[in-house]
Amino acid sequence: MTLDIAEFYQTFFDEADELLDEMERLLIDLDIETPDSEDLNAIFRAAHSIKGGAGTFGFTHLQETTHLLENLLDRARHGELVLDRTAVDLFLECRDVLKGQIDAYRASAEPDKQAFDDMAQRLRTLDEQGSGALAADSGAAAAASETAEAAQPESAPPAGAVRQVSISGIEESKCAALVEELGLFGDIESQTFEGDTLTVTLAGHASAEDIESVLCFVVDADQLHFNGAAAEDAAAQAETVVAQAVSEVVAEEHASRAQDAAASDEAKAPTSATPAAPAAKPKAAAKSAGESSSLRVSTEKVDEIINLVGELVITQSMLEQTIGGLDSEAHSALLEGLNQLQRNARDLQEAVMSVRMMPMDYAFNRFPRLVRDLSRKLGKEINLVTEGESTELDKGLIERIMDPMTHLVRNSLDHGIETPERRTAAGKPAAGTLTLAAQHQGGSILIDISDDGAGLDRERILSKARQNGLSVTDTMSDDEVWQLIFAPGFSTAEAVTDVSGRGVGMDVVKRNIQELGGHVDIRSAAGQGTTIRIVLPLTLAIMDGMLIRVGEEVFIMPLGAIKESMQVQADQLKRVSQDKQLVYVRGEYLPLVEMHRVFDIDGAQTDVLRGIVMVIESEGRHFAVLVDELVGQRQVVVKNLETNYRKVVGISAATILGDGSVALILDVVALSRAGRQSETQVRQVAPA
Repeated sequence: MTLDIAEFYQTFFDEADELLDEMERLLIDLDIETPDSEDLNAIFRAAHSIKGGAGTFGFTHLQETTHLLENLLDRARHGELVLDRTAVDLFLECRDVLKGQIDAYRASAEPDKQAFDDMAQRLRTLDEQGSGALAADSGAAAAASETAEAAQPESAPPAGAVRQVSISGIEESKCAALVEELGLFGDIESQTFEGDTLTVTLAGHASAEDIESVLCFVVDADQLHFNGAAAEDAAAQAETVVAQAVSEVVAEEHASRAQDAAASDEAKAPTSATPAAPAAKPKAAAKSAGESSSLRVSTEKVDEIINLVGELVITQSMLEQTIGGLDSEAHSALLEGLNQLQRNARDLQEAVMSVRMMPMDYAFNRFPRLVRDLSRKLGKEINLVTEGESTELDKGLIERIMDPMTHLVRNSLDHGIETPERRTAAGKPAAGTLTLAAQHQGGSILIDISDDGAGLDRERILSKARQNGLSVTDTMSDDEVWQLIFAPGFSTAEAVTDVSGRGVGMDVVKRNIQELGGHVDIRSAAGQGTTIRIVLPLTLAIMDGMLIRVGEEVFIMPLGAIKESMQVQADQLKRVSQDKQLVYVRGEYLPLVEMHRVFDIDGAQTDVLRGIVMVIESEGRHFAVLVDELVGQRQVVVKNLETNYRKVVGISAATILGDGSVALILDVVALSRAGRQSETQVRQVAPA
């Protein structure tokens, strides 16, 4: 019987992805002139851990690529390789190749051999050229090294080095594979297996952190013991990410690697003949590492739990409706129990939804590399600033807005921010600033993509709109003109580049955001810059809504879109055509959308004075909606209508009410467009 390590593949892939992301972030932020030693150690350790895991699982191309990269990083962190922009660029390109190799192995395919060969050759070339560039300093470095080695007996390993590794709680059949892995860190002097513990003595000088970073894919941290009696001290010095695959759920402990970097660096340094014994850490500190553990669960499992919570909310609503007519005194205990169930269901829903919530930093971290590469390609100097990174949003929404955000960022870099020459001529700093910001507002999240560039050109947009056959006027407000850039095929770019300018994308951006229940707003000032704001609901699973009745039909209006509800007077109405009316509310004429006309509903209230008028906000504008009755506020579970039926204009989704009937959730953006048809008349009417 042999050790089956295939079950640990997913753990390795997830860990490798995180290490690559961390490597990219550190490389982008690296100060080339005075690189931070801890950052260099962390980058090296990331490559080293991936190499060790790749060797464990037999991923040859990945192991060889990381081995070449690791050698260069090791020389860089010890000052033997001078870093410059060319070297960092190559490291970033190598990171991309590694990502491609990992994706290929994840798909049970072989990585691109040509990409591997090209990258391997470039890494070797950099290694050789780097050695030549430092030839002048090699004599002094060698002399310093010899002096240090002379002060240390050959038998004394570096401080913190591991001579003996014990792995407890294992089967004898797994020993051969584990011994083979330990052989990566040095020659095996001896090995024994007693009870359920394998003990191996190494001739190398590997650190506990190095060994743990490789074996963490197949054994738990508490199974590893180093240097006999000093095991507790050695383990305490190595704070790393430990993963255990248990069925489909993977538990991993996250701890800071910053302290590891310093410890690893010190472990490489020469020491005196009698190294000082490391100070034992308090047991409370070791305990805290265990308490910081977190669960990595597949999104499918979380979605399943969310669906079950949604069904619980529907069941609770059914119970409320069933006992709604009961006498409160005679059935007080039952009603109190139902109220408690309602509170518990709400708490459970919020707790489960929070599992899917992730900080916007998860999205923002993908853009430093994009900004860096594109700014160099466009010959511009651009600083990226992020704000509100801790603001949380549903993971599903984050993944679905990444493409729209990427397109908007590329547009800001290409069209928005000027070249250094133009900025200097305009009295601006040569370097432009792109800001990504996120914040909560009510039940929504606001994501701003702002630049301090030239701003949108109103006249050029109007001219291009006329060329495209769009209906425009010179009296249009700035907000209306800015919305023209979302028209299909619209582009004001003077030339088509591989970055942008083909007139595709902005209409797709707007459509994708609207499909998520959000909208896009634009603010721009000539010479000062542009801000594009994405407004999204915090989650797509459960929402608060207002039940409204039109005739015999019941609809759900998203609660966050409702500003106020009222009964209007005759002097507030202004008819502009046979079927279009305006409502005068708080100094502003609003277009009135009559629900019975939109959905062709018989038996509905057609007299505006007898119905209820709701003031709704969408895409930064207000409009009015006529309904028969407000039934009440409810928390509803959102069901995708298009998946189960088909796309219906004016409807975004559906839900199941307490009596088992289906209610349609209104598409506020579509209703806003219906009201916008009379905006021309609105501008022509002024309050008396």
